[in-house]
Amino acid sequence: MNTQDYINREDKFGAHNYHPLPVVLERGEGPFVWDVDGKRYFDFLSAYSAVNQGHCHPAIIKALTDQAKRLTLTSRAFYNSVLGEYEEYITKYFKYDKVLPMNSGAEADETALKLCRKWAYIKKGIKQNNAKIIACEGNFHGRTISIVSMSTDPDARNDYGPFTPGFIIIPYNDIKALENALKDPDVAGFLVEPIQGEAGVFVPDDGYLKKSYDLCKAKNVLFIADEVQTGIARTGKLLACDHEGVRPDILILGKALSGGVLPVSAVLCDDDIMLTIKPGEHGSTFGGNPLAAKVAVAALEVVKNEKLAENAERLGKIFRSEFQSIKSEMVELVRGKGLLNAVVIKPKNGKEAWDVCLAMKDKGLIAKPTHNHIIRFAPPLIITEKQLREAIGLIKEAFKLFE
Repeated sequence: MNTQDYINREDKFGAHNYHPLPVVLERGEGPFVWDVDGKRYFDFLSAYSAVNQGHCHPAIIKALTDQAKRLTLTSRAFYNSVLGEYEEYITKYFKYDKVLPMNSGAEADETALKLCRKWAYIKKGIKQNNAKIIACEGNFHGRTISIVSMSTDPDARNDYGPFTPGFIIIPYNDIKALENALKDPDVAGFLVEPIQGEAGVFVPDDGYLKKSYDLCKAKNVLFIADEVQTGIARTGKLLACDHEGVRPDILILGKALSGGVLPVSAVLCDDDIMLTIKPGEHGSTFGGNPLAAKVAVAALEVVKNEKLAENAERLGKIFRSEFQSIKSEMVELVRGKGLLNAVVIKPKNGKEAWDVCLAMKDKGLIAKPTHNHIIRFAPPLIITEKQLREAIGLIKEAFKLFE
């Protein structure tokens, strides 16, 4: 089979809910992937930051294969010998009392919403069914019905109503709007991405997170951080909230929690919030399975031992500096933190972000547009400075084609 054969088969038998670049990948190692024809590419998407530790990291794969030979799934109907080890490790790692393990980022977000509402009724004393949660315009927390109910993206909402009530939508990076929304006594939580990734790596003003956190504290409202994409060293700190010294009341993690090996997500908070949920009130068949638990511990150990946050911080500055030196009419703006960066593309002669991505693919680097005019650049955090500079050279060559 050739590349087009693989693409045609997916098109024939799979749902048409994605529009991938025309490249068919079959192998990955470190910051690289190879297609079915043997061509190597720098991966500058990292599965939307799920592969922070690099493709097929040997320590994570060893944890996966060793545990896969012993026990993979018990459900939470029984205890298993691995879950407690993972729970102790991750709670100490992020400094919270408790963790609730789930699978996907969307499930973790849904779990956080349920925890927030439960806390609102049991602890804050909000009248049943009146709790409200504030979210931001441009957010991306997943694609479940409840989550798209707080989305402002027409593609996420069109033809999916009726929507779940109980959300207040305010502009992102707008302290005054948050202050006004918090005047409602039925507000239970504020759900926010420290950096809006899917919106095009929208980095808020310095101090936004800390001011938002302080406003929430003053109103006894939970500050809920969705760090599924920004967490686990991607932005140059272990958590993006760490840039402003903010400790979320509820922390949502996913993606790189498994190093891209299998779906693993988690919600962390302290006892006052977590223990509002009692047995039988929430759960997941696969959440906290032994395989996921071993993989997550290994993935987090890699982040710590290989100093991936420090690497992201240092190399991110190099990337933005080099990119800002590109002389191209198509480069309108460069922004980001650590190795989560984006370039806003100004169309030229009918060519847009998609065309630039196709040109980069031909040069040996893959990335993907978001919202048609923005390219997100997020390589695995294990990338070296030498590799990064080589990749930047390929990007520059691609942009030269549009001069």
